[in-house]
Amino acid sequence: MKTATCRPECGACCTAPSITSPIPGMPNGKPAGVRCVQLGADNRCLIFGQPDRPAFCAGLQPSAEMCGESREQAMVWLTQLEEATAP
Repeated sequence: MKTATCRPECGACCTAPSITSPIPGMPNGKPAGVRCVQLGADNRCLIFGQPDRPAFCAGLQPSAEMCGESREQAMVWLTQLEEATAP
C-alpha cells in the first residue's frame, strides 16, 4: 500500500466512515455517509492538527488503495470498509 497525499476537493474520508467519538459540533460523532461539520467548503478538515480532532481521523492516512483515482472511488472503498467493519 503506497502513501498518498490528500486529493483537493475530495473529503471522502470525512464523509463515508462513521465516527463514534465526539467531534466539535457533533458531540455524538457522525454516522456513515454524513458529511462532518468540520469539513470546510473546500473539503478540507477545519480542525486538522488540532487537539480536539478525533483520534480516528488522525489515524486515517491517505493511501493509493483508499483514495483511488477519484473522490468517487474513495467513497466506494471507504463505504465498503465501513460495511465490512460494522458491528
